[in-house]
Amino acid sequence: MAISFYAEDIELPAIKKRAVGNWIKAVAETYGKKTGDISYIFCSDEKILEVNRQYLQHDYYTDIITFDYTSGNKISGDLFISLDTVKTNAEAFKTDYNEELHRTIIHGILHLCGINDKGPGEREIMEENENKALAILPEECRES
Repeated sequence: MAISFYAEDIELPAIKKRAVGNWIKAVAETYGKKTGDISYIFCSDEKILEVNRQYLQHDYYTDIITFDYTSGNKISGDLFISLDTVKTNAEAFKTDYNEELHRTIIHGILHLCGINDKGPGEREIMEENENKALAILPEECRES
């Protein structure tokens, strides 16, 4: 059971892998979940658009696509994150890029834990849960 980080067509972001992995496990535990195999694939807008078209028949850019392989209360999945969109979102929301990156990283985990963001009122619930998770992000991960 591992949390892995890969870069598809870009450079891997400068994240503290071990600390982020421990943080992900801690957040999952607050939902009564254990972590199985979780792969983060950091990529460009072009790559995430390709994944979106190929697997979801969606023709648009997004910050994250989560493929959920969860079984019981062991969360597993492949999470594609477009660093281009993370950067654009950070600028649009006037937030720190590093914070936006960690928000996106945990967003996928929250999906694996069963939190949705498409229905009425769900986006606010997701954001609240993201903020709770970010509140326990280790200090060493906050430094860009």
